[in-house]
Amino acid sequence: MRIVIAGGHGQIALRLERLLSARGEEVAGIIRRPEQGDDLRQAGAEPVLLDLESASVEEVAAHLQGADAAVFAAGAGPGSGAARKETVDKGAAVLFAQAAVRARVRRFVVVSSMGADPAHEGDDVFDVYQRAKGEADAYVMRQDALDWTILRPGSLTDDAGTGLVRLEAHTGRGPVPRDDVAAVLAELVDTSATAGLTLELISGSTPVSVAVKSVAGN
Repeated sequence: MRIVIAGGHGQIALRLERLLSARGEEVAGIIRRPEQGDDLRQAGAEPVLLDLESASVEEVAAHLQGADAAVFAAGAGPGSGAARKETVDKGAAVLFAQAAVRARVRRFVVVSSMGADPAHEGDDVFDVYQRAKGEADAYVMRQDALDWTILRPGSLTDDAGTGLVRLEAHTGRGPVPRDDVAAVLAELVDTSATAGLTLELISGSTPVSVAVKSVAGN
């Protein structure tokens, strides 16, 4: 498979790139800064220099041509203000989905946020973030040309992954290591039977592969 990841230098994305390349997939990661390229190469991924805040649908689609799957793992980051929640967490996600449709890439996986909701109220930065992620998710869900799966992890940690998770439509809040989020994404990319599902993810007691298989087709 060829898999293109938006936000290729993110903490989850780099972990995902290592997992996918280790199993022999062809992986490309979209990055904004040239100096990030070496980290992607070390992870086994091809760096693609492209700014999703300013690129056109056609420019993004050109990099998605021939891909078997696309993963949106980009984010404005914890230090960014409300404006970039709109341009990255919402705008770039919508753009990436539009480009996937244009390039006829059906498999589309989104790293969202637990609590994302287009009707989320409030004006704090985190409120804007949750609303932006919710609006982006809602846009993706409306795309009949995409076999989408939306993953909403709980509180992300840098603890070593255990490979044991709880993956359901509703899990309730809880922590989850980024290692385990990446492991679940690697399984989801290759499990098109999870298309049309929005899934919450926290640490649990079920092996990743079993957890993904158990929700597939539901």
